[in-house]
Amino acid sequence: MNFKEYGDNSKDTIMLLHGGGLSWWNYREEAEKLKNSYHIILPILDGHSESDRNFTSIEDNAQEIVEYIINNYNGHIRLMGGLSLGGQILLEILSRKNDICDCAIIESTLAIPMTATYKMIRPAFSMSYGLISKKWFSQMQFKSLKIKKDLFNEYYRDTCKISKEDMIAFMEANSKYEIKDSLSSTKAKVLVVVGDKDRPIMKKSASIIHQKINGSRIEILPNYYHGDFSINNPQQYVKAINKLIAIET
Repeated sequence: MNFKEYGDNSKDTIMLLHGGGLSWWNYREEAEKLKNSYHIILPILDGHSESDRNFTSIEDNAQEIVEYIINNYNGHIRLMGGLSLGGQILLEILSRKNDICDCAIIESTLAIPMTATYKMIRPAFSMSYGLISKKWFSQMQFKSLKIKKDLFNEYYRDTCKISKEDMIAFMEANSKYEIKDSLSSTKAKVLVVVGDKDRPIMKKSASIIHQKINGSRIEILPNYYHGDFSINNPQQYVKAINKLIAIET
């Protein structure tokens, strides 16, 4: 796994895990705003642009990150955040090592397996994958994701670099992931976030995650869509990080 880093590595470390089909730039603005106070690590998830290996599973990505933190940060950092696929990987990390971080932000993260969707992914992408390199199609997809316009070039560049098999693999993994019972043992102070404009299954998932993690807090953000919080409102996301760390302290 490859990593982008910001700030002084002698300071408290924050790690943020991007959403599926995106890349480290998901959290670039947060990293820029936080780099004077913290050391920021932005992993590039397997199977994505600039990654060093194909995507195999959420569990494998989680284990890579757990081992990275054990080997480089004595097994513990200050805060972890994750969006969507990155949020599922973070849930898996918290399930595997309950003391890996003091605080965590889980954003727009699916916790309910979607069997019908899983079955449709491979045939659908086998037919439509060739359209991804078409700018008009990418613009249509980008618009549907409600991502701010100035990120289109990064989005288009990086989605074009994702292989069909990797895209199918991480979308299938996203649709079938089930949270583990051991998640309830995490020692992290957890904030679960979802937009009120997100799909009902995402809001239901946020409630399930909140109920699973004792002492967690849930926020349903008015007029926010899927991923809106970290991608389009970095200032608000940074405020949430600082508030969560202050509460923990």
